[in-house]
Amino acid sequence: MTAEGVARVGLTVPAAELIDRLTAVHGPVMFHQSGGCCDGSAPMCYPRGEFRVGAADVLLGRLHGGTPFWMGADQYARWRHTHLTVDVVPGRGSGFSLEAPEGVRFLVRSRLFSAAESALLAAGPPPRTGAGPA
Repeated sequence: MTAEGVARVGLTVPAAELIDRLTAVHGPVMFHQSGGCCDGSAPMCYPRGEFRVGAADVLLGRLHGGTPFWMGADQYARWRHTHLTVDVVPGRGSGFSLEAPEGVRFLVRSRLFSAAESALLAAGPPPRTGAGPA
């Protein structure tokens, strides 16, 4: 396993299926998790390019269909030791996230990285930020 083989973010099959449905309607999508109040701590799904990523935002990875998952720098500072899995559950999340009219909401489940995963990540380059090249 290499540092590139340790994913910071993944997703469940139901989340991948929902991304497919949303992409069919809205075109390519992206996630951003800000860590703000209310629903800001949930991953928000937007049409790709309609949410402007800040210079300090961190790209955790690309999911199904190349879907980027960004996280605010403050939130990343708290979650950098965890692997996140994007899932979908019944219920209504934020009105700003694309899945809201579907009667479901995205959420993240987390687990701590193992010692081996943490060592590989520490040995590799830092994750890209919004200040980096596209």
